[in-house]
Amino acid sequence: MVPRWVEAELSPSLIATLELGKRLTRLHQQFDQAVKAELAELGLTYAEFDVLAALNRAEPPTYRLRPSELSKALFLTSGGISNVLQRLTAAGYVEREANSGDARSRWVQLTDEGRRMAVAGLEAAARGYEEVAGGVPEETLRAAADTLREVMSHTSRRRFR
Repeated sequence: MVPRWVEAELSPSLIATLELGKRLTRLHQQFDQAVKAELAELGLTYAEFDVLAALNRAEPPTYRLRPSELSKALFLTSGGISNVLQRLTAAGYVEREANSGDARSRWVQLTDEGRRMAVAGLEAAARGYEEVAGGVPEETLRAAADTLREVMSHTSRRRFR
């Protein structure tokens, strides 16, 4: 909560905005901790899971993307994506192959084991979310999601430095 001495100087709208930001940050931390704990039981970092999930969403039957596409989609640097791909390749979850259409790039694709791990990761992430939100009535969750969608429809048009 905002201290009483500050409330006198802030508008009710600004106080509500501050409360919203703090609550969203805390909720994000709770979800993040729960999901990361579930993924750790599978031996995955969040970045590794993110790559496996992105490849799993790629067009079947190849489930493949170029590293640059992964980097752009997941907001990871090329060095960051390279490190994650090295770990996933060593674990047998992805394979790299030459791109016959462009000699400068390669494809990254899920192996069968990588597809199984991607699905297991999605299930683990769902368990993490359920662990945090499990006691909240469904109507409350729906109302919160709908309200946040409305808030985001206004805020997503803004540009920040």
